[in-house]
Amino acid sequence: MGSNPYPLPKPATPAGADGLAALLARPGKAVVALDFDGTLAEIVPDPEQARAHPRAVPALAALAPHVASVAVVTGRPAGVAVRYGGFAGVPGLDHLVVLGHYGAERWDAVSGTVRTPAPHEGVAAARAELPGVLDEFGAWRGTWIEEKGQAVAVHTRRASDPQAAFDALRGPLTELAARHGLIVEPGRMVLELRPPGMDKGVALLEYVREVGAETVLYAGDDLGDLPAYAAVEKLRSDGHPGLLICSGGDVPELAERADLPLPGPAALADFLAALAEAMA
Repeated sequence: MGSNPYPLPKPATPAGADGLAALLARPGKAVVALDFDGTLAEIVPDPEQARAHPRAVPALAALAPHVASVAVVTGRPAGVAVRYGGFAGVPGLDHLVVLGHYGAERWDAVSGTVRTPAPHEGVAAARAELPGVLDEFGAWRGTWIEEKGQAVAVHTRRASDPQAAFDALRGPLTELAARHGLIVEPGRMVLELRPPGMDKGVALLEYVREVGAETVLYAGDDLGDLPAYAAVEKLRSDGHPGLLICSGGDVPELAERADLPLPGPAALADFLAALAEAMA
């Protein structure tokens, strides 16, 4: 054992305890998968200013050599997550994978390249209508449109009443998305319009099967992580141990299903470092 002062916390559920035990017993058969915003990076008013917590990347670099794979699963474009995370060229993260746009894009550290599908034509059409929709419902002031390539998102965190703006826009944006063959993915003060058929659960299951992992750890913080939670629960029902971590407690739907709730990215980084030390 090393000198990491952070103790490895115990999961609150029997299934989580089994998942952690399996991780420690057979780390080479485990996938560690993590969301980015709110999990590896703090939530900030301007998403373009989000960066991985200073202790997160060193912890991942210490952990990665002991496990089958480390993957970042995010709604962001894969290349953006790589830049904001500072993941490229990090010793120890030579085989990191970033599954962006809920798995539609993929960046592999080995090649340093992003594989991406052609954009869904509905995204551009919906983007063109968004300013008019925001204006019509009086939600233009304080809202912010984020271009995501394969998706487009409307943030209400900077509005005078973020929750009221979010609630007012959810219905109209759902209708706009449906007109263009898209779906709306709600998050913490953000509504994302994106193509259907891909979510973090699908991406995680496909990747776990690709790697041939026996055990999976997943950490997330928002509603978009619920499908990944469901994927881990499915794997557990099929006999594969898993550990579900919730970063922060702002989303009760996630926190209530977590095996191990942690206060936020700083605590998660410390947990990952302690996990790496326990595997060393």
